Amino acid sequence: MTGDEVIRADNDSPWKEILEAYFPQAMQFFFPQTAALIDWKRPHEFLDKEFQKIAREAEQGRRYADKLVKVWHINGEEIWLLIHVEIQGTSEDIFPQRMFTYTLRIFDKFSKPAISLAILCDTDVNWRPNQYSFDFPDCSLHFRFGSVKLLDYQNRWQELEASDNPFATVVMAHLKTQQTNKKPGERKTWKFSLIRRLYEQGMQEQDIRNLYRFIDWVMILPKALEAEFWQDFKEFEQERTMSYITTGERIGYERGEQEGRQKQAREIVLRQLQRRVGELPQEVIEEIQALSLEQLESLGEALLDFTTMDDLLNWMR
Repeated sequence: MTGDEVIRADNDSPWKEILEAYFPQAMQFFFPQTAALIDWKRPHEFLDKEFQKIAREAEQGRRYADKLVKVWHINGEEIWLLIHVEIQGTSEDIFPQRMFTYTLRIFDKFSKPAISLAILCDTDVNWRPNQYSFDFPDCSLHFRFGSVKLLDYQNRWQELEASDNPFATVVMAHLKTQQTNKKPGERKTWKFSLIRRLYEQGMQEQDIRNLYRFIDWVMILPKALEAEFWQDFKEFEQERTMSYITTGERIGYERGEQEGRQKQAREIVLRQLQRRVGELPQEVIEEIQALSLEQLESLGEALLDFTTMDDLLNWMR
């Protein structure tokens, strides 16, 4: 894979987009007990600004998709949900402490107890964090949070195939991406199969577009196989004589626009940084190139206050 492909594979935006598009379905799929407490007739609200206030030291080098969401309990009470998707494929010892820290900050800053939930996308079958605790003679703490592991769905494939919940498709795409690492031909076959399944389920065009975008972002193919895939898919749509034959082409165009905006933002930020703090070390350039579009835009605003290289390094940390 090229460097650009690796960056795209690690990007957290597909998870954030799909969570926003289908949040009630995500809760019902992964955390049905909590979902049953929520009055879904009332609108939910994503509290992105509030979350930024409690996530002030975002860690560089790992990928997360975090959402703080305001919902309504069936008894009429307002409740907050902290949803954390651990996207990076390796375990992390400090993870339970970070879940506790975020939950504590929400309570401290907003006086709101948050129901904290984690979706684990890693490949370590033995890593199953769900609590943070300490115990001393005169002081102890036990904090438990909800946790689901996508790896467990490998043994529930028939259940996934039979489900019409959008997150069944999300899980299938994630698992097949992991299983076809260094097997591009097999990945191409699965990518086509998962997208064809969207049509066979009779989904609406917008749902197909949303899920197609997720699949296309995570199931990256080498350029040659990508071209073959697009041709096969175009023929598939034409054979089915659909009213939206160019769905795949439109989504591909949107993805290209997104990547174009990210590349342009990266170039602008690097130029501005060099003017503000001087020549950048190669390792810093590589870290900046790995930032998402959202992070690049945030850095573009922050760098206006930078005067030294330390200012940049502190922001990156």
